Amino acid sequence: TTGRQMSWRPQYRSSKFRNVYGKVANREHCFDGIPITKNVHDNHFCAVNARFLAIVTESAGGGSFLVIPLEQTGRIEPNYPKVCGHQGNVLDIKWNPFIDNIIASCSEDTSVRIWEIPEGGLKRNMTEALLELHGHSRRVGLVEWHPTTNNILFSAGYDYKVLIWNLDVGEPVKMIDCHTDVILCMSFNTDGSLLTTTCKDKKLRVIEPRSGRVLQEANCKNHRVNRVVFLGNMKRLLTTGVSRWNTRQIALWDQEDLSMPLTEEEIDGLSGLLFPFYDADTHMLYLAGKGDGNIRYYEISTEKPYLSYLMEFRSPAPQKGLGVMPKHGLDVSACEVFRFYKLVTLKGLIEPISMIVPRRSDSYQEDIYPMTPGTEPALTPDEWLGGINRDPVLMSLKEGYKKSSKVVFKAPIREKKSVVVNGIDLLENVPPRTENELLRMFFRQQDEIRRLKEELAQKDIRIRQLQLELKNLRNSPKNC
Repeated sequence: TTGRQMSWRPQYRSSKFRNVYGKVANREHCFDGIPITKNVHDNHFCAVNARFLAIVTESAGGGSFLVIPLEQTGRIEPNYPKVCGHQGNVLDIKWNPFIDNIIASCSEDTSVRIWEIPEGGLKRNMTEALLELHGHSRRVGLVEWHPTTNNILFSAGYDYKVLIWNLDVGEPVKMIDCHTDVILCMSFNTDGSLLTTTCKDKKLRVIEPRSGRVLQEANCKNHRVNRVVFLGNMKRLLTTGVSRWNTRQIALWDQEDLSMPLTEEEIDGLSGLLFPFYDADTHMLYLAGKGDGNIRYYEISTEKPYLSYLMEFRSPAPQKGLGVMPKHGLDVSACEVFRFYKLVTLKGLIEPISMIVPRRSDSYQEDIYPMTPGTEPALTPDEWLGGINRDPVLMSLKEGYKKSSKVVFKAPIREKKSVVVNGIDLLENVPPRTENELLRMFFRQQDEIRRLKEELAQKDIRIRQLQLELKNLRNSPKNC
């Protein structure tokens, strides 16, 4: 039959992203002379938005990062001002998605800090944060802003906890306490009603962030998960990891059933971490290898084969990490659909790489730029904490989309005091790490319990006495 004859032919897919190519910025449009951190922590050490580029730098004593206005390309002076309030290495930085001069950082000094970058960038070193957030008992490796709610920040520490901060009050308001080892990665679905994490305990989890309930979890024995990303609204997750043969691989999962991956694919035999990036507008997935110069990209669909390989951007210069420009900062007149900022440690260089859809026409290409999450939050912290979910507020990239957000950051006034979440004082109760500590704590608590029981018994007796006295008073004949 003809059907059988046809079957061996490769499937020809007509995709508008089939010919997407990566275009590296000219040297004068790169950022040069930057002492990029030598820290081996597996983060990007870089964050970018439509106005600023931020990079974690090598610094003696404490931790610091640079914030450079995007138009200030070229060579950066060695004495360029830094954000340098942390007492330990900075491990992660993220721009607030709704206020483009607010950035969060976290550090080995156990704190999370919120900084306000002045118009036009720094003129001198900045040491004073808007907010200093203390609640973790070990270093903090990750920060992530909630995608639809203003002023809600997530942080993950080496105390295996995820804290949810309400920056309107400057306090942690929830604690997610289901991990048994270091959290490697956090990602949200489109409306931020679900959080997925990968963890050193080899488990992939889907969590309801407000209750901290684990809805789904996978034991990834054969595919050791490193990174995970929610594929927008597809109800799918994509993880990168290592197979049992120590090759790099990716796996696609159904968020409602993590018992088995929908599909797994070997990538190559290199050893560096694979960073996944997903663009929901084009349904494209980018995989960038840490320590090599490759960025492969795929198109994702809900039907089989799910993942279609498109092409690979190759470069001899290895990347340490990559920043990604938000959609509203792209150049739509050049048909740019994604932009990376690549950290080339050896050269102290940050190199923009634009992913371009080749089109002949100069007019706005409606089909490659659907409405996209913009710079207005959909919810206030109280609404989200109260259980409301809302999709992102979308914007068109066509009509003067450079309009700035109306949201302003107001730092709450706070006194130094205990930090209580889920009835636990986070600063008081640092979890014990050794058997001795554990025993000491156990005996201390036994004593405490005994003392409280005695106190309770005494109070019971006192209450009974008082009840009797009351009764006697009521029954005694009125004193005339």
